[in-house]
Amino acid sequence: MIDKRLIVLLALAAAGCDSTVEESRPSADLLLTNARVYTMNWSEAAPDGSITSEAPRTENGWQPDAEAVAVRGSEIVFVGSDEEAHEWRGDGTRVIDLQGATLLPGLVDSHTHIFELGQRIARVDIVDVATEEDAVAMIVERARDVPEGDWIIGYGWDEGAWADRYPDKALLSDAVPNHPVLMRGLHGFADWVNQRALDDTGVTAETPVPVGGEMRLAEDGTPSGLFINRAVEIVRSRMPEPTDEELRSLALLGLERMAADGYVAVHDAGLGRHEMAVLEQMEAAGDLPIRVYAMLSLRDEELIREWIARGPDEDTDSMLVTRSVKAYYDGALGSRGARLLYDYSDMPGHRGISGDGYGFDESLMADAMSAGFQIAIHAIGDAGNREALDILERIMAENPSTSGLRHRIEHAQVLHPDDIPRLAELGIIASMEPPHAMEDKAWAEDRLGPERILGAYAWRSLREAGTHLTFNSDNPGSDHDIFYGLHSAIARQDRNLQPEGGWYAHEAVNAEEAVRGYTSWSAYASFSDDETGVIAPGRWADLTVIDVDPFVLADDSPADLLNGRIVMTIVAGELVHDATDME
Repeated sequence: MIDKRLIVLLALAAAGCDSTVEESRPSADLLLTNARVYTMNWSEAAPDGSITSEAPRTENGWQPDAEAVAVRGSEIVFVGSDEEAHEWRGDGTRVIDLQGATLLPGLVDSHTHIFELGQRIARVDIVDVATEEDAVAMIVERARDVPEGDWIIGYGWDEGAWADRYPDKALLSDAVPNHPVLMRGLHGFADWVNQRALDDTGVTAETPVPVGGEMRLAEDGTPSGLFINRAVEIVRSRMPEPTDEELRSLALLGLERMAADGYVAVHDAGLGRHEMAVLEQMEAAGDLPIRVYAMLSLRDEELIREWIARGPDEDTDSMLVTRSVKAYYDGALGSRGARLLYDYSDMPGHRGISGDGYGFDESLMADAMSAGFQIAIHAIGDAGNREALDILERIMAENPSTSGLRHRIEHAQVLHPDDIPRLAELGIIASMEPPHAMEDKAWAEDRLGPERILGAYAWRSLREAGTHLTFNSDNPGSDHDIFYGLHSAIARQDRNLQPEGGWYAHEAVNAEEAVRGYTSWSAYASFSDDETGVIAPGRWADLTVIDVDPFVLADDSPADLLNGRIVMTIVAGELVHDATDME
């Protein structure tokens, strides 16, 4: 018989061992407490939006599923209650009381243009300027401080809203005769320049126009100063090449803005050789404040051939990961460049442009797919989307090794009902912009008519068909403000809360789906869903803190989402943005 005293001694020894283990456990570097933590680490909502039983939602509404998160190095090591979290506190632990703020997996904008965002910040911002006269007045003001002969860049006039009253060079040339001026359209599908810009770049009526582009001519036969769709490259390609330092400055402006606005990562859609070189230099120097998932531009054949020989990045943990190629298949709906199956409702006889007519290189894209690259095809119109899906389907059938690479359709903006199920069937991700629907609604139905509009911005229909989605802004073409994005996705209303009840509200998503669109679904779109997208031990310490609870507000007062503010952005365990001293 075992001596009872021996049993007691063994129990005490075991307890002592456990205590030793606890005492020897390394403490956290960062402890976030008193937070409303939504880990997103539960089964996602059903395709129809029904919340699963695993979600932290009861008959009384949403409740956070944790209070605290501990971080060591670049990794999350604990998620749970405040009481348990303090066991991770040590002498060197930085403890931040979040005072009831909401803690989410780090936000990702899965379709951005960082260098252009930097340009918008650095250049003359004419976003939301209503008239040609107002825009020109802003350039006149800037010209007072710019040496004569230096370029002035304006950014943001809305080529969709202005499509029936496009400007020309006359007023701009008269007001600013001594500086070359380029006015970039909001979505990048139209440029407006003055005569000095035409003179300095040598552009005349005889200048070749790229296939899929339009250079408008004035009554005297000279260029009018307006370039549409692929013709935007005519002046841009002749402008002075920026230096590495200038590009680095623009990239840093854009990335720091995204960090301040809560984003831990961006997918940069369509990078050329010079931009990639600058990003690689920044990564090597440790100068990237947030993660960049690079999408190489298919239009840069030499760059693509180099990467085909090199192969896509295999890792996901670097600050710069390159394993995707961006292809351009058609134009934009606002400028009537998107390719439609039938005529534009507001322009009979016109169906837009696509494919070879837009400089698309199917053979080069197929080679990139065969080398293991994810393909992201810009497709807007119903014909553009159908043809893009046909091409992807054909290549994957001919070379099955190209399947399973999580290929994407960027925008997937207008779909014929017959094509909505095809994305899921082919395993294609729909990469979409909730703000686009709110910004385009003023004219989209004019372009498409009452029937085709039903297949536009169709988030719920795609979800119900089983398609993977990811949400983004296509910045700087749309405002990347996450609160605007969430509100657009959930309420289908603009910032003025119009229209009442939401614009084609049956296509809206719920709060969980909207948040996942910028977190776990975006992680899936970049192959990093095993490392991030949810808050759990072992995952990257990429986190975003906001001052409102989007889950609760979506139920009670979705308009209040628009008043949200970013509190903190954390990337790989480092605070890259802190809006307040909360310690």
